[in-house]
Amino acid sequence: MDVDIGNALASVASPGISRASLDRLDERVATAHERIAAGRAEGEHGYAALNLPERTDPDEIRAAVEPIAGPDGGEIDALVTIGIGGSALGAATIVDALDADVETVFLDNVDPEWVRDSLDALALDRTAINVVSRSGTTAETLANFLVVREAFESAGVDWTERTIVTTGEAGPLRDLAETHDLPALDVPDGVPGRYSALSAVGLVAAAAGGLDLESLLNGAAAEAETLTGSLYECPAYAYGATCHALAARGAQVNAFMPYAESLETTAEWFAQLWAESLGKDGLGQTPVRALGATDQHSQLQLYRAGPRNTQVTFVTPRERPAQPIPPTDVDDLAYLGGGSLEELLDAEFRATEASLAAAGRPTVRIELERVDAFELGGLLYGLEAACVMAGELAGVNTFEQPAVEWAKKATRGLLGGGDFEEARAVEAKTALRVER
Repeated sequence: MDVDIGNALASVASPGISRASLDRLDERVATAHERIAAGRAEGEHGYAALNLPERTDPDEIRAAVEPIAGPDGGEIDALVTIGIGGSALGAATIVDALDADVETVFLDNVDPEWVRDSLDALALDRTAINVVSRSGTTAETLANFLVVREAFESAGVDWTERTIVTTGEAGPLRDLAETHDLPALDVPDGVPGRYSALSAVGLVAAAAGGLDLESLLNGAAAEAETLTGSLYECPAYAYGATCHALAARGAQVNAFMPYAESLETTAEWFAQLWAESLGKDGLGQTPVRALGATDQHSQLQLYRAGPRNTQVTFVTPRERPAQPIPPTDVDDLAYLGGGSLEELLDAEFRATEASLAAAGRPTVRIELERVDAFELGGLLYGLEAACVMAGELAGVNTFEQPAVEWAKKATRGLLGGGDFEEARAVEAKTALRVER
């Protein structure tokens, strides 16, 4: 990925960063890079995620998927991935961005009507199951797995012949895999879920869909080669450092806006990565999901004329598939006829970027050559590295998520899964009801 931070400079935007401030920040980036490099070398928790391009074995993933989704296991029409947060979003980002051979359904919520409707729409005798949880105890994931398993049994389909498990070294899912001789892959050690897209966690669905795992990993590895000690030489560090500096100057919202429909889920993945990694100690940037050109008509008014608290991140490919616009004899539409949708979308992007710059609002542009496996792998890796750099500069632990763990304990306690003070705190809710 390439990054253009010109519209985040103080000469263009407010809040913005002066060139002198960037130079000073670059010295801190060099120090932070040394810490990141040392963490990678030692395989420390969190930093180990940046080693996934070289650690992940695509042959191992394909071999595990083969019994449930390959020709020897019977071809499938759909794959149901059961997970939540980082156990689903990375995989969804990859299969949504690329052209998977099978329908992919992600059960990453426990809304009962939605889960039931999702299963009812599938031919279960042509469907496989991919269940993902490091601990094997995640309430939402295990509850949905029990529901899916019962649906298969009710349809007369042997779920044990259609299920692959991705989990930790020990736990209920690991025990289940051993009991029923299910193909099982490991959640990599030292890698938080939101950083695991380039591991079996994110690549099982890609393998089942016939996607090019090597190109994804090679793209990520190429991005890893750019991690140097200067933001002027490393796109990922330029993005992470710029976001940190803008947040410190008041841009506490980061609107992530890809100009490619296939990258819409990438904005969801980014939202978890950015929020869960950086939202600590009263710091962080609130990620907002947007899509160009759709959200020019729903959000741009706020970003251009609302509070000066927002940075917009554009993601755009340089190459797009061709789709001509037919000529028309309507005078007011003549400028469109004979053009193409890709030209229109590019014009929409450049106009939106210029509109924000004209209003003095900071933006950053991330460019890809095209949306393919290689470029997507580089984008995912680059954004992860950017997030780690932003966390280092902010002085927060990028790899923990104590607020999430609090809510997990409260939920488990409310359902009778143990005695947790977090669950008792739920009863202390202050109420001020306004009823009809």
